[in-house]
Amino acid sequence: MSRRGLQRLWYADRLGNIDVGQIVVIFITLLFSLTVHEAAHAWTASRLGDDTARSLGRVSLNPAVHVDPVGTIVFPLIALFTNLPVLGWAKPVPVDIRNLRDGWRHKYMAIAAAGPASNLVLAAIASVLLALVPLSGGALDDGSVAVSAPFLAILQEAVRLNIVLAVFNMLPIPPLDGGNVASGLLTGAAGRAYDNLRPYGFLILYALMFSGLLSRLIGPPARFILSLLP
Repeated sequence: MSRRGLQRLWYADRLGNIDVGQIVVIFITLLFSLTVHEAAHAWTASRLGDDTARSLGRVSLNPAVHVDPVGTIVFPLIALFTNLPVLGWAKPVPVDIRNLRDGWRHKYMAIAAAGPASNLVLAAIASVLLALVPLSGGALDDGSVAVSAPFLAILQEAVRLNIVLAVFNMLPIPPLDGGNVASGLLTGAAGRAYDNLRPYGFLILYALMFSGLLSRLIGPPARFILSLLP
């Protein structure tokens, strides 16, 4: 995939080159991917002993229980229509570490990593479907029906988008999932110093995005993951 393809989540190619249909495809794929991401956090937390998220109905593939009106809808749509960097998020899954008990650090890290892992699984599934299904619309000579153009576009976007989401979320910057994994690894003074960065996490992310450094961090691992898929 080209560098431009990997950066589609963050920078629209050109406003004139993105039609409403393409925006709809990207938005639907983003919404579904974020829903699976948050549900994976909630399900993993429940499996490891904390039912806080389950009691709130977050172990669900219903987007309504995960949507943050601003972060999931308003910001992504504004960015897609105005050629601005896209920064989207869903409602964070609450985790009560007191319920994790023994080995809570490792369990907390597993809960954090479950979201990006789910995005990699989605990317792999979409990639396999792209490799298996016919790529043209209409009926084939053998009577089977090829995948429609909109569904094909969603699969293609699902591969790119979920790889970028996984790599982005595993950056060791709070409040991203990678930041929570790093927080579980660090103890003592180092852990406290790292946790002090949390109020500035979004400022750090915006600085990386507008400076162009974010794409340089995401691009190489995203291309490597893509090369492993069919």
